[in-house]
Amino acid sequence: MTHQEISHYRLASQKLLETSSSTPQEIVHHLGAMQAQDYAMAKWAIGSRCNATEKEIEEAINSGKIIRTHILRPTWHFVSADDIYWMLNVSGPQVKRMILAETKKHGYDEKEFDKINSAIEKLLARNNPLTREEIMQGLNLKKVSGAYFLSPVLIMMYAELEGLVCNGKMKEKQMTYALLEEKVSKPRTKLTKEEGLAKLAKRYFESHGPATLLDFSWWSGFSQTTCKLILNSIASELNSVEIDHQKYWFGANLSLKSNFSESVHFLPAFDEILISYKTREASILPEHQSKAFTNNGIFKPVILENSKAIGTWKRTLKKDHAKIETQFFNETKNHKKAILFEGLKSFEKYLETKIVIE
Repeated sequence: MTHQEISHYRLASQKLLETSSSTPQEIVHHLGAMQAQDYAMAKWAIGSRCNATEKEIEEAINSGKIIRTHILRPTWHFVSADDIYWMLNVSGPQVKRMILAETKKHGYDEKEFDKINSAIEKLLARNNPLTREEIMQGLNLKKVSGAYFLSPVLIMMYAELEGLVCNGKMKEKQMTYALLEEKVSKPRTKLTKEEGLAKLAKRYFESHGPATLLDFSWWSGFSQTTCKLILNSIASELNSVEIDHQKYWFGANLSLKSNFSESVHFLPAFDEILISYKTREASILPEHQSKAFTNNGIFKPVILENSKAIGTWKRTLKKDHAKIETQFFNETKNHKKAILFEGLKSFEKYLETKIVIE
């Protein structure tokens, strides 16, 4: 394996090299957690890895097979119902400490959040999904100059990290919250922290490798020291290669072939192929990175040709079609664009609507 080939192997690990026959839930389970703050684009992150349509993925989310919640760094993620509880047990405590470090300045500690969570539980009981604003109104929280004294975002994030709430069904274009236990039953057995961390690390390297210790630390939100201890404990279950004095880890079942087929992918904003690694030079040249993502963490949808980013794209939904606009990093002739645009056929099938390229 060479450094130039890393991005190809990552396509294979992330189930992008070939369209998978997996279900949407199986895709999410394979990747462990998929960043999902841009809801529409996050659904395509799943769809780009399997044959499911947007409607089928939406149904998997609404039915509780896939959970959307705050976890890991923290930000919105999709997590499989099979993984939600043990993953919350692993990452929840450290993220709650981050929230409490901020809210204790304003007099909100664990006891205050427990009271708020009890009230939220009553509001959402018996499958009564509500928007965040509806929950805030039901809590009757104090406002100062028209704004809530305590951030509604932090209130709901804490409730998510406690395993109390997760996404409910969309209410028109607004997200709602529902009780997690009404969507996914709690498992009878519970992993220890060490078992959970080991499972998280193994899942990451098997689904995102080849990747480094620093990559896993970034993706998981745990310190490099903690991640090194975890990695040492599972090293015998993974394979690794050293390139330019840097060790890359990957799953034992990853096929190390060098005859990669030609590929074009129109991937969504915040896709795991870029965002799940601390450094992204394997997939996008440094001089192009500012065109694809910002310093404050906003990632645009990208076009990959043979695993390398060559441009960005944008989709706008119209009444009877989806408009696609592209920006290539380098001058690209029309005949080459026509070949690249063949990569949009899977997106058209996923949306179940006509695509118009402008």
